[in-house]
Amino acid sequence: MNTNRTDKTRRMTGIAILSAIIVVLQILSNFVKFGPVSITLSLAPIIIGAAIYGTGAGAILGFVFSVVVVLTGIAGWDGGFVMLLMGISVPGLLVTCLGKGTAAGWLSGLCYRAIAKKNELAAVICAGIVCPVVNTGLFVVGMMVFFADTLTAMAGGQNLVTYIVFGLAGVNFLVELVVNMVLSTGISRIIRAGKKMR
Repeated sequence: MNTNRTDKTRRMTGIAILSAIIVVLQILSNFVKFGPVSITLSLAPIIIGAAIYGTGAGAILGFVFSVVVVLTGIAGWDGGFVMLLMGISVPGLLVTCLGKGTAAGWLSGLCYRAIAKKNELAAVICAGIVCPVVNTGLFVVGMMVFFADTLTAMAGGQNLVTYIVFGLAGVNFLVELVVNMVLSTGISRIIRAGKKMR
């Protein structure tokens, strides 16, 4: 009984610490931009949490990341992109922002869990790929579903797919992916250390 309570306390503490790191990293990332959208620096803690504490923790951390994106956008720290979208469709913005981060955390945890027993580093690399792919992919889908007219106007006559891939999300996605790949060995060590402390 005591061991179970201690495990829950450690899990909650670990998720809270990773949430705080996500908040700080995401606030900082508002000042790092390639195109109209800020890059995401907080995917690594989401991957770490999903690997150590499970898919549910990954979803929680992804949700925390998403909430910070929305709140910093409302504060205007992202250059007005979130407020622009909010002026068009609040439900569309919330579904897109909250859905993409939550799904990215959950699916990266699922990917990690599926591969980790065979190869820890491969599991981290896979989770590191899945997280930005899902995050960016669902962002693009949300933009196409809820904000197609806005995207067309932003593209300024350019082919919409080309604009999305190279102008709106492409460079950010590549930066996020490269950061996760570069950090994968370090992330793997952190995960191993975190599992030992559990």
